[in-house]
Amino acid sequence: MRDDAIPTIRLPDGTEVPALGQGTWNMGENPGEARQEIESLRAGLDLGMTLIDTAEMYAEGRAEKIVGEAIRGRRDDVFLVSKVYPWNASSKGTMEACDNSLSRMGTDRIDLYLLHWRGDHPLAETVEAFEELKASGKIGAWGVSNFDTDDMEELLAVPSGANVAANQVLYNLARRGIEFDLLPWCQQRSIPVMAYSPIEQGRILHNPELIRIAKANQATPAQVALAFLLERDGVIVIPKTANAARAAENRDAVSLDITDEDWAALDAAFPPPTKKKPLEML
Repeated sequence: MRDDAIPTIRLPDGTEVPALGQGTWNMGENPGEARQEIESLRAGLDLGMTLIDTAEMYAEGRAEKIVGEAIRGRRDDVFLVSKVYPWNASSKGTMEACDNSLSRMGTDRIDLYLLHWRGDHPLAETVEAFEELKASGKIGAWGVSNFDTDDMEELLAVPSGANVAANQVLYNLARRGIEFDLLPWCQQRSIPVMAYSPIEQGRILHNPELIRIAKANQATPAQVALAFLLERDGVIVIPKTANAARAAENRDAVSLDITDEDWAALDAAFPPPTKKKPLEML
């Protein structure tokens, strides 16, 4: 099934990134699994999933070290995303956090640097620090994570806030609340949405209708769940796996051609929102 190219998403600055990348949440937790995690990320890179998302929060920096090992010798092939803790997101703290992340990953730049969620530091202060990092070449672009529509509107009102390059949020078949307002809001402004936990950490994969549709398409439930998100305009999907074979399975999700009838069946099994819901987080 690997004849189809991975679709790309254009960031506001014109950079094109794969719509299907790789997440690293929970990597680095067990030293005994490090080699397998590194090999899985490398396998994903070989398959064209060259966007890797990580954060200083993940295993308190150890996931970034895993990423650093995975991209060693091929940094220029990778679009690297990391995140700063909200309590580190002061002017000085953002600079220090970025330097620490760069050191752990063994690189001189982060392609997209995100505020992990809102904290007590003023958005204007964090944005100013992001802009300084961008000017210095330590980051290529900056964005946010776990921002709802009102947060995004507030962000765009601060100096240079309109330079936001992405918003990473919880989005999957079982968590469709953003479709009511946040996703259209971002699409209208060409701000990509990054969907984390795209298979709900495996919890949705036992849904009978999802299983039926997967069998009808000679696919796995996870592939159908990923295909659902890949069908959305401006959405970047970042499934996490520490298994190289599963990385290949994720890659093949781009080749699925799901019928309108099956899309309707998914809507019936996982209804889209009919009213505003608070932004969900994991």
